[in-house]
Amino acid sequence: MSSSAKVKNVNIGIDDVSRGKIAEGLSRLLADTYSLYLKTHNFHWNVTGPMFQTLHLMFETQYTELALAVDLIAERIRALGYPAPGTYSEYAQLSSIPETPGVPKAKEMIQLLVEGQEAVVRTARSIFPMVDEVNDEPSADLLTQRMQVHEKTAWMLRSLLEE
Repeated sequence: MSSSAKVKNVNIGIDDVSRGKIAEGLSRLLADTYSLYLKTHNFHWNVTGPMFQTLHLMFETQYTELALAVDLIAERIRALGYPAPGTYSEYAQLSSIPETPGVPKAKEMIQLLVEGQEAVVRTARSIFPMVDEVNDEPSADLLTQRMQVHEKTAWMLRSLLEE
C-alpha cells in the first residue's frame, strides 16, 4: 500500500507503519475470501451428479457466508485508514487461490473448495502475529472468527471425500 493511499489523521493507537502492514495483510485475506466466494458460487451453479441437491445447497450456504465476510474484511481495512481493494486485477495479484478453468466433477469441486478454505485459514493466520504485536484486537477478533469458519467448513467438506 502506498503511503499516499492512506487516510490522513487516523489516531486509533496503532502506528502508521503497523496499520499499513495490517491493511496489506487484510487485503490479501479479502482477495482470498472473494476468490473463494467466486469459486464457490461458480461450483454452486455448475455442480452435477448424485450429490447435486446436497452440494448445491451447501455451496449456497458457503458463498452466502463468504459474501458477508468480504464486507467485514473490507470495512476493517477502511477503519485502519486504507482503501480496500475491489477489482479482479487486484484480487488476481493478491490472492493465493487459483482460478479453476472449466467445470470439474463434483468430487474435484469439493477438493478444490477444501484447498481454498485452507488457503484462507493460512492467510488469516499469517496476519495474526502483526495484529497481536500492536494489540489490534478488532483485527485479531476478525481473524479468529474467519479462521474458525474456514477450518470448520474445510472439515465438513473434507468429510464428504472420505470413503
